[in-house]
Formats: sequence, structure tokens, C-alpha cells
Amino acid sequence: MSEKKTDLTKNIQKNFSRLSKGQKLIAQFIINEYDKAAFMTASKLGNKVGVSESTVVRFANALGYEGYPQLQKDLQELIKTKLTTVQRLEMSKDYKNEGAVLKKVLKADIDNIRTMMDEIGDEIFQEVINEIFKAKRIYIVGLRSSSTLAEYLGFYLKLIFDDVRVITPGISDVFEQVLRVSNEDLVIGISFPRYSKNTLNAISYVKQQGATIVGITDSKVSPITEMSTYTLTARSNMASFVDSLVAPLSLINALIVAVGIRGQSEITSTFDTLEEVWRTHKIYDNKDRNE
Repeated sequence: MSEKKTDLTKNIQKNFSRLSKGQKLIAQFIINEYDKAAFMTASKLGNKVGVSESTVVRFANALGYEGYPQLQKDLQELIKTKLTTVQRLEMSKDYKNEGAVLKKVLKADIDNIRTMMDEIGDEIFQEVINEIFKAKRIYIVGLRSSSTLAEYLGFYLKLIFDDVRVITPGISDVFEQVLRVSNEDLVIGISFPRYSKNTLNAISYVKQQGATIVGITDSKVSPITEMSTYTLTARSNMASFVDSLVAPLSLINALIVAVGIRGQSEITSTFDTLEEVWRTHKIYDNKDRNE
């Protein structure tokens, strides 16, 4: 069920009348306190509302889930878009002291990368690389917190390809920047919670123009997924006021390296020229620190 784009609260409301008394208590708690329920075990949730753990499991079954972990996963996906920044900050109180933050954040990032490795298949990754090389033009759309990822990917792809355009907010509207997109073009849409409406609107537009779309996002139930020709997922989970972009950046690094290897013979001369330009204009500090 987690593969379907389903609003969990609507699912609960739809099935509420046929739930048992104990299950209705669970349903009401989830609707009112979804930010807390998302990180409770079945046992803890049962204790909180005064029912047994087995009642919690049966509640998940009544909503069409195989078990409570599947319901909890959808609930955690739901709160990514519904929690405000203030609510996310409140969740940071779980980090009991500053000394514990470092290891907890690093562990969360490691877990995100491990999950990504399990979820992304080599075949779809290869298909995305093929589409990058086939495209007449490459557009990269990633706004708000995803703009850093878009700029990073664009910086390297511009060194390799002639026509790469990173869509940015500013004087020129997003739609004006993708106005001439065609079915010969590739659009890479980067969207992570809280999903930017402008990004989604732009992707919807280029889809109508027939462009191939690669979505880089956090899950298969992300709103950008249903509009994408190909979807690459990288978890950004973090129970705080920020979402981690470590796994998405690692995925983008992999794309850049794969593209570089595929086009190595063609781009070697480009990088030779760049190195000469960098040396001539002293772009980098090459001073010998041992002098």
C-alpha cells in the first residue's frame, strides 16, 4: 500500500465507521497527533491510547496494511509534507544533548545511503545515463532546499555538455525558463520534502510538452514520481527541522561520475582546456605551502 499515493488521514476517515471501539481510539489519536504517532512502536501507541498492541496491529490490517510497520512508514511519509518548521523543531527535542547529535545525525545519514543502495536498481540508473546522453538540451529544476542539489549537478554537467540549463527563481519566472522545452529534451526534477509547488508545476508543464523527465526524490509516493519517466529515490529522513541531503547528494555524485566515465574520451580535451584557463587566470591557489 505504501507504493500508492494515498493520504492516510482520508483512508482512516473512510474506514472509521467500521472500526472497533479500540481501533477508533487509535484512529482519533493518529488524526490529532500524527507527528507523535509516526515514531511510536505499536506497543507504545497502544499504551498511549489504552489498547493492546494486537489491537494496533488489527487497526493497521483494517486499513489494508499487512502490518503496523507498513502503516507507520506511510504515516512518516505523510508528515513530511504536513509538518511545519516549528513542529519539526519541536521534534528535535529527542536529541537529548548536543554531544549526542553528531553520532545520531551521522547514523541517520548512513542509514539513508544504505536504504538508497537497496532501492535503486542498476538498470534504471543505466537508463537515466542513456537519456542524459540522448538529450538535445538538459534542464535541471530544483527549488528552495533542493536548489543546492540542482546547482551542484548543473555545475558538473555544464562542464560535459553544451546545453545544460539550471532553472532558478528570480526575475525570470520558472515557466519562462522552460518555455521552449521539447520532446527532444531531458528535464531532471529534484524535489524533496516539503515539496516545492513551483517545482511540481514546472514538471507538470514540461510533461505536457513531451519532455523526458527524471525525478530525483525521496520516495515512490512523492508527488513528482507520478509525473516522471524515470524515478531515482534517495532518502532524506531526519526527525528535525531540516531534512538530510546527504543521500541525494551521493546519488547525484554517482550520476556525475557515471556520465564522466561514459564520455571520458570526448571530454578529456575540454578539461585540458579548462585546466589551462584555470592556471592562466589563477582560479585556484597553487602556492606551495612548504615554501
